[in-house]
Amino acid sequence: MTGCDSSPDGGGDGGGKDARSKPASGPHTPVARVCAKPAAGPSKAPAGAVTVDPGKVGDLAAKTKSRPAGTTFWLRPGTHRLDPDPYAQVVPKKGNRYLGAPGAVLDGRKKNRYAFGGSGDDVTVRHLTVQRFVAPPDEGVVNHDSADGWTIANSKIQKNSGAGLMAGDRQRVRDNCLRANGQYGMNAYKSKGRLTDLLVEGNEIVGNNTDDWERRREGCGCTGGVKFWAVDGADVRGNWVHDNRGTGLWADTNNNDFRIEKNVLETNDGAALIYETSYNAVIRENTIRRNNWVDGRKYAKKGDSFPFATLYFSESGGEPRIKARTDEIEVSRNLLENNWSGITLWENADRFCNSPANTSSGDCTLLVKKTDRCARPSIADRPLYDDCRWKTQRVNIHHNRFVLDKSVVDCTVKCDRMAVLANFGTYPKWSPYKGKRIADAITRKQHNRWHDNDYSGPWKFVAHDPSGILDFEQWQGPPYEQDKDSTLDPQAGG
Repeated sequence: MTGCDSSPDGGGDGGGKDARSKPASGPHTPVARVCAKPAAGPSKAPAGAVTVDPGKVGDLAAKTKSRPAGTTFWLRPGTHRLDPDPYAQVVPKKGNRYLGAPGAVLDGRKKNRYAFGGSGDDVTVRHLTVQRFVAPPDEGVVNHDSADGWTIANSKIQKNSGAGLMAGDRQRVRDNCLRANGQYGMNAYKSKGRLTDLLVEGNEIVGNNTDDWERRREGCGCTGGVKFWAVDGADVRGNWVHDNRGTGLWADTNNNDFRIEKNVLETNDGAALIYETSYNAVIRENTIRRNNWVDGRKYAKKGDSFPFATLYFSESGGEPRIKARTDEIEVSRNLLENNWSGITLWENADRFCNSPANTSSGDCTLLVKKTDRCARPSIADRPLYDDCRWKTQRVNIHHNRFVLDKSVVDCTVKCDRMAVLANFGTYPKWSPYKGKRIADAITRKQHNRWHDNDYSGPWKFVAHDPSGILDFEQWQGPPYEQDKDSTLDPQAGG
C-alpha cells in the first residue's frame, strides 16, 4: 500500500470527439488531493455557535444533549474526547452543525465505538478529524444510524475500525479524506428500505480495509474504498479512489441509477469498480490505472481461467422498467491504462432470486421483490423466467481507450482480457437456466456491445465461456460482431 504517495497527473488530451469518430485518447481528470491539503475550518467561533473545549472529556456530547435542535457547535483546536464508555457518542439533534477549528480532532482512543449516531436528520459535520474509533464490522463511525440529510465535508475520517461513515437519504459527502479505515471508507447501507439521492464528490478515498476482511471472511464481499447497497440514485464524481486493499468502488445488490464520472481510480489491489446485481448506470470520463494487480495476479497463480477484470459487471444491466436517468449501463470516454485486464460482463447462470447459489440471500430482483414467487412451476415461464434473474444486459461500451503494457503490469498471461461470458448452468435441480442458456443469452441476445473503442497492446477477448479466447479479428467477426469501428494496435502498449 502506498497511501497518499501516488502522484497521478490525469491523462490523455481531454476532449471527446464526435460519436461517429475515432475514440478520444482519454479523459484528463483532476485529482482530489484532499488528505495532503485539507480545507481549514473557521479559526474563530461563528456568531451564535456554542464553543466546545478539548480539555473537558465528554464536553461535546454533553453540550449536544443540553442544547436545542439546530445548534451550531465550534470545536476549539486540540484533541476532543468522549467519555470512556464504549457506547459513549455524540447524538445530534435535527439540523445541528459541528464545525472544527484548524487542528480540531475527535479521538475515540480505541475505546469508543461511534463518534456521531442517532436519528437526527440534516446534520452537518465539517472541518473535523475523526479518528481511532472501533466500530464493529459492517458498522460505521460517523452517522452510525444512517440518518437522512447529513452533510459530511472537508473532514478527515481516518484510522477507525469498521467503516469511516455510513449513509442516509440525501446525504452529501464532499471533499473529505476517508483514509486507512479498517473495513470501508464509507458503507452506504440503510437497514430499513432503500437509500436514495446520495452524492459522493471530490473525496480522497485511500488505503481502506486495513483489517483485510476478505482474508478473515473469505468470499464475504465486504471490503474496499466504498460499498453501496440498495442505493437508488447516486452521483459519484471527482473522487480520487486509490491504494485500497480490495475493490475501489463496489455497488452490490439492487443499486440503481448511478453516475460515476470524472474520478481517478488507481492502484487498488482489486477491481477499480464492481457493479453487481444492480441496474442502470453511466460510467464515463474516468481515469482508471494500475488496478487489480494484487487480486488478478493471485488468481492467475492459482491457474484460475476466469477473466478477473478492472471493471467487473456481474449480473447487472440496463432495465427500462426501472425508473432512472438512463435505461442502460453506458461505459464511455474512460481511459483504462495498465490494469490487470479490462472489462468483464458476467452472468452466473446459477445465481437468481430464490436460488441457494444467490450470495445475496433473501434478496430478490427489483422486478419481482417477493422471493417465494421465483419457484417451480412459475419460474419456468415468462415473465418470471426473465424477471427472476439479475441480467447482464444492455451494456454499451464505447469511445474508451484501453492501454496495456505487459512490462509495466509485470505479467505474461491472463492480464489482457476483455470478456462477455457465463457459466454452464447446473444448480439447483429445479433451475430453468441449466446448460448454455445464459451463456448464449449474455453473448448474443441481451444487447451487450462494444464499439468505437481504441486498444493499444496485446489484448485478447473472451466470449460465451472461459474457454472462448479470441483474437481481435475473431471478436469482431461472426457470431460475436463486437467492437465495430474500433481499432487495435498490438504493439503500441509496449
